[in-house]
Amino acid sequence: MQIRLNGRKNIYEEIVDEYERYIRAGALQEGEKLPSCRTLAMELGINPNTVERAYAELERRGLVKTLPKKGAFVCGAETSSLRDEARRQLTALKNAGAGKDELLSLIEEIYSDGGKKL
Repeated sequence: MQIRLNGRKNIYEEIVDEYERYIRAGALQEGEKLPSCRTLAMELGINPNTVERAYAELERRGLVKTLPKKGAFVCGAETSSLRDEARRQLTALKNAGAGKDELLSLIEEIYSDGGKKL
């Protein structure tokens, strides 16, 4: 996969956008290893800290998982889509007036049901 920088955004945002596009399009499959921060930084001629920041954002979005001393691996768009949907639903409940304690109580109830389907 080639990352193209066009200079329209911050460099780390461009890296995030490119990898997110590749993952969601299926060009990068779950379990695939991304280039090391140093390798990608050398290819792009940028600071490795910029790549680290991009990978951290991809991990925050649920698209990759970083394993110490092993690298960054694709988690898959499905996991990310589920997280995005959960975030949208929780935001909707919050905006509808549900309190934090109420939502946390609901989450506890779901996780403590012994695996039963609702």
